[in-house]
Amino acid sequence: MKDIRKVLTIAGSDPSGGAGIQADIKTITAHKMYAMNISTALTVQNTTGIRDTFVIPPDFIAEQLDAIYDDIRPDAVKIGMVANDAIVHTIAEKLREKDAKNIVLDPVIASTSGCDLITSDTLFAMVDELLPLVDIVTPNLPEAAAITGVAITDEDSMLKAAKVLTERFPIAVLIKGGHLVESADDLLYADGKARWYKQTRIDNENTHGTGCALSTAIACGLAAGKPLTIAVEDAKAYITGAIRAGLNIGKGRGPLLHMWEYM
Repeated sequence: MKDIRKVLTIAGSDPSGGAGIQADIKTITAHKMYAMNISTALTVQNTTGIRDTFVIPPDFIAEQLDAIYDDIRPDAVKIGMVANDAIVHTIAEKLREKDAKNIVLDPVIASTSGCDLITSDTLFAMVDELLPLVDIVTPNLPEAAAITGVAITDEDSMLKAAKVLTERFPIAVLIKGGHLVESADDLLYADGKARWYKQTRIDNENTHGTGCALSTAIACGLAAGKPLTIAVEDAKAYITGAIRAGLNIGKGRGPLLHMWEYM
């Protein structure tokens, strides 16, 4: 019988398919792995923005986690949109209970279109309860600034924020530089060492769900048993290809071509 690596995504749902659990499932499938998902929220959205959100009750999320771990143990877990502090507490409690491994946190604060997705209370809960459990957190510049309190405008301040975070938690940090003015370089800071991923900005505004896919691709690498640096490097290459493929659908900021390697 064929074995396959299994990756669980815990995130919000995007009915237009560009972000959230839909993007995560496509990414996991593109990595030839078995995708499982737990929805934390249902959204009414498309490429132009989010119109409404229905938050899933925490007890129901707990039941979903029990059902999955009772039957199919994930080799890695990606956490995306968490909606509120009660959901953060539920996820953290269950992942500790299940002794979950290879956890990647994408600390989603706002959507690509600029819609706020969590409150400050949820952010504080995320920092206090989820960060101690994860292997790597993947904030963009605004998210890293919100988490650390460091104003980030350049590579020096990116490094400062990464050090602030890793001094508090024994985790790796990938700060995404897509919001930088003069470059789009990413910083991986782990075990006291900085590694820069130099990136020429790709001329494509269709980047809906990029953070979702990148964090999930890293989870796939960890599920495959790759060292963290290789998992990040491979995930970066995957995302670069998905953006460069130039998919153009929708009236707003469109999604990536997640299956670009097979097209």
